[in-house]
Formats: sequence, C-alpha cells, structure tokens
Amino acid sequence: MSVTIAIPAPLRPLAEGLRQVTLDPAPATVGEALAALWARHPALRDRIVDEQGRVRPHVNVFVGSDSVRDSGGLKARVPDGSEIAIIAAVSGGATTAAAD
Repeated sequence: MSVTIAIPAPLRPLAEGLRQVTLDPAPATVGEALAALWARHPALRDRIVDEQGRVRPHVNVFVGSDSVRDSGGLKARVPDGSEIAIIAAVSGGATTAAAD
C-alpha cells in the first residue's frame, strides 16, 4: 500500500509544484515519511522542521485527522493508505471597527 503527503500551496515551489507526493511502499512512521519526502525534495526539510529535527511551531502535520503533536510526533504510526497533511498555521489578521 502507499501513503500520500499533501503539500501546501506555499511549499509547492520547493516540491516541483506538486500538490501531493505518493510514497510506495508506505513508511511506518511520520518521521520516515518525511525523510522520504525530503530525499525527493530536500528544500522542504528546513520549512517543516527546525535545526533539532522538531516540527516547527507554525507548522502542523496530520495523519488523517490526527495531529502528530497529539499522537507521538515524528514517531506517530502511519497506517497504509493514509494521507499526511502539512499545514502552515495561520494567525493574526485585521480587526474591524465596530459599526457606530
């Protein structure tokens, strides 16, 4: 079986414009999946993890609907057929003035 990694739009230029990458055979853990992704697209690594190899605070990684922050980090298991989603956190924004 395989695993699919969804690449967010801001990172696609670093992955030859791809929306997703399929890994076959399926890796056992998120860390193994990301290592396989970086083997194909090395420039993605520094955008996803920090110098210590931890997922950056502004990046969220999900296996299906489960955040890896809550399910074992890079050691989280990846069931066959899963989708791993890399999502940049969004914060801030403009406030609007209250109507008078």
